[in-house]
Amino acid sequence: MRKQMIENAAFAVATQIRAVEDAIEDALAELAELQGRMIRARATAGVATAIGHTAFEQLGTTMQGLIAARGGMVHCHGILKETKQLGPGLRTVSGVDAEECPPMEPSGSLRIVA
Repeated sequence: MRKQMIENAAFAVATQIRAVEDAIEDALAELAELQGRMIRARATAGVATAIGHTAFEQLGTTMQGLIAARGGMVHCHGILKETKQLGPGLRTVSGVDAEECPPMEPSGSLRIVA
């Protein structure tokens, strides 16, 4: 019973890390698309680049913040992968370090051993 509780908790953490990483990348993609649309809108309107530049700078600042957040999640994920060996019942068995954690598709191969 305790083993199953540990396994469920570890899988929930791994799944949530994946969700946060994906959400940050989705937001970065949306910001990049917004930048492109802002540039095209300005060009279509035929107005000076100074028009809306402050908003464009703020968008860049937001993107830099999300890039830093992405790096923070990468670092967090790496630390958790390293420290899993220290917690009883948290060592996973996987074939490759670069393997998705958890796998994108449940395969039943993610195992936690005590």
